Amino acid sequence: MRRGFLLSLVLVVLSGLVPFAGTATAAPAVCPDAVVPPPPVDTSEQPPPGVASPAPLPVPKTAVGGARMGECGVVYPSGAAVPPDTTAASWVLQDLETGEVLAAKNPHARERPASLIKTLLALVVIRDLKPGQVIVPTAEDVSQECTCVGLVAGGRYTVDLLLHGLLMHSGNDVAHAFATALGGVPATVRKMNELAAELGATDTRAATPSGLDGPGMSASAYDMSLIFNYAMKQPEFADSIATRTVQIPDQPGKPAFSIVNDNKLLGTYNGFLGGKTGFTDDARHTYVGGAEQNGRRVAVVLMRAENRPAPVVNQAKALLDYGFALARSNASPVGHLVSPVVSEQAADGGTTDVAGVSEAGAAGKKDPFGVTGWILTLVVAVIIVAGFVIGHHRKKGQSY
Repeated sequence: MRRGFLLSLVLVVLSGLVPFAGTATAAPAVCPDAVVPPPPVDTSEQPPPGVASPAPLPVPKTAVGGARMGECGVVYPSGAAVPPDTTAASWVLQDLETGEVLAAKNPHARERPASLIKTLLALVVIRDLKPGQVIVPTAEDVSQECTCVGLVAGGRYTVDLLLHGLLMHSGNDVAHAFATALGGVPATVRKMNELAAELGATDTRAATPSGLDGPGMSASAYDMSLIFNYAMKQPEFADSIATRTVQIPDQPGKPAFSIVNDNKLLGTYNGFLGGKTGFTDDARHTYVGGAEQNGRRVAVVLMRAENRPAPVVNQAKALLDYGFALARSNASPVGHLVSPVVSEQAADGGTTDVAGVSEAGAAGKKDPFGVTGWILTLVVAVIIVAGFVIGHHRKKGQSY
């Protein structure tokens, strides 16, 4: 009887370990845009003649980032105020320090990122090119469908200057110039997708360096939050998006001119750190931005939003306000950003693994043994002690 009770107790405890350890449940297949973005409104995603369209990206069996990241609709902490209404099909609020997801809406819905994908291109540039390296744009680079910075074919620009132009003014000419310097568009897109995979961005597939729509283009608010979190840990990226104006030096046939950061929250929203905007006919409006207030850093991503009845930047502002309110109240997170392990060139020419985001959503060093390991150890200890106790009682009841 005692053995049966003890075994039942152990099974009950062990059965509770999986949810306690935070294992995600299966993501429902009925969420909007769970497999692919909505149908395009134009021919921008048609592949060249004779080339098949890319197959949809696999959908993970469990929701990346925790069970609630597999929910549809608005996801927010129990007992918290309802998030402000937006026009976005999906959005995510995160704590930039811990990687905790504070609230979300359809976080893994697959949408088109538009120019938000330039954050991923910027990370490839930071990893593969030197800030002082000079890039000479080609005629093809400067003839891209704009938005453009206004590069001159044959001009000379440093990587650092072009990175500012890429992120401050969303220059498609800059994106193509970077792609040329990185080995061409196909090679650059491959590098972007390899980096996305390393970061754990399972909904993301770049089709173009600039974010112009192309066959198979896909991302999610969760993935763009993950990429932005990692990008904000790179000083070159954080500096570029926080810059208000930069001077483009004179080039053959073109005098010097200034470009202004097109993110309207910079300088107007308390503690704003910078961000990125995007738009295409298929993607509609996309947005990412972060701010710091009272020692807390919060960021928001919006996907497939509309500028009416309120500008997307105002919708982002309302969500940031809501995110800071959740942070102040210490509300329980609804998910977390997974921990990427990205190989980067170390200063001595070797490689180092950088974990950019906390998977458990907790600041500080991660316990390598893990919560589950400690609980299993405790359960085994209880079983051993119980065995001794039972054995002791049996010995007392035996005759010799």
